[in-house]
This record gives sequence, structure tokens and C-alpha cells, in this order.
Amino acid sequence: MNGVFFVMMFSSLVMTIFVSPSQAFPAMIDGASGAIALSLKLCAIYAIWLSVLDIMNKVGMSKALGRACSPLTRKLFKGEDGETLDLITLNFTANFLGMGGAATPLGIKAMERMQDGTPRATDNMILFLVINATSIQLIPATVVGLRAAAGSASPGDIILPSLLATSVATVVGVAIVKALSAKKTRKKPSPPAPLKGARFE
Repeated sequence: MNGVFFVMMFSSLVMTIFVSPSQAFPAMIDGASGAIALSLKLCAIYAIWLSVLDIMNKVGMSKALGRACSPLTRKLFKGEDGETLDLITLNFTANFLGMGGAATPLGIKAMERMQDGTPRATDNMILFLVINATSIQLIPATVVGLRAAAGSASPGDIILPSLLATSVATVVGVAIVKALSAKKTRKKPSPPAPLKGARFE
């Protein structure tokens, strides 16, 4: 695969240099300056949003959301211990508030604790991955920031559609995982019953 990417990159570089260098190099410069400008705009937006999230955390809003999610978490992830459930709840809360940076290490720790010692993912691990992939977010800070940086007149218009879409995706994903998990459990063969009167040395 690395060889394929190398051939693609080398071919593009040769064509850029020998076919239209007068158009390629100005495009590179404009792209670099645009990337720097976008990064600065996003840094400003993230600085404000992270400040708001920090205030929400200090007033106890994240803990309140965690307590509200705890009964649902315990019902979805049966068989997990209290510490794992706490990590899962904190991960969901951080994702819901748009704190992806804080959610990632919590999610990794939760995944490690859900391992059962086999190379295969458990049902709870698959469910946790699906919920994180669909990721219900109250405010999608990244998308709002990109829309604002691109000059959108109302960058916050994406909040309600995003919340509805991710909510539906999460519900459907959880339903599919639970259905497949139940089907797998029903198909699992039960151990044969010992014969009556049989003696085992």
C-alpha cells in the first residue's frame, strides 16, 4: 500500500513540475496561507468554546449529566464493574458536551477494562464503539467552527439537524448491536447434559 501511495505522490509531483508549474506553485502558496488562516480562526473559536465548557464543568453541569446518564449506562452495559461504568458515563458526557479531547482517553481506558482476555471484541466493546461513532453532541463545535471560518451567515444552524441526525443514528446503532448480540446468544450451543448413571474418573 505504501508503494501505491508513493507512485501516486511521485506522479503528481512530476506532472506538477513539468506540466503546469506556473499554476501549481501559486496554488500551493494560496493553500498554505488558507490553511494557516483557517487554523487561527478555529483556535479562536475553540478557545471560547473550551472556556464555556470549563465553566460548565466547574459549576457541576458535567457531573449532573453524568448522574443522569448513569442508569441508562448500567442498563446498556450489563456485566461491567462500577469503575468501567463511570468511565463510560464520563466519556458519553464529554462527547455530548463537545469535549472530544477529554472523551478520547476516557474511552480508551473504558475499552481496556472491557476486554475479556481474548483477541475478539466483546459485545459491550462493540456497543461502546458504535455509540462513540454516532456520538450524540449537544453542540458540534468543530462543524460550527468550520462554518464560521468559511464565512457562514449563521454557523449555528447545523446544531439542531446534527443533534437529530446523531440521535437517530445512535438509537438505530444500539438497536442493531443489541439485536445481533441477542441473536448470537440464542445460537450459542449449550453444553451437553451428562448421561444418567455415567461415572467420570
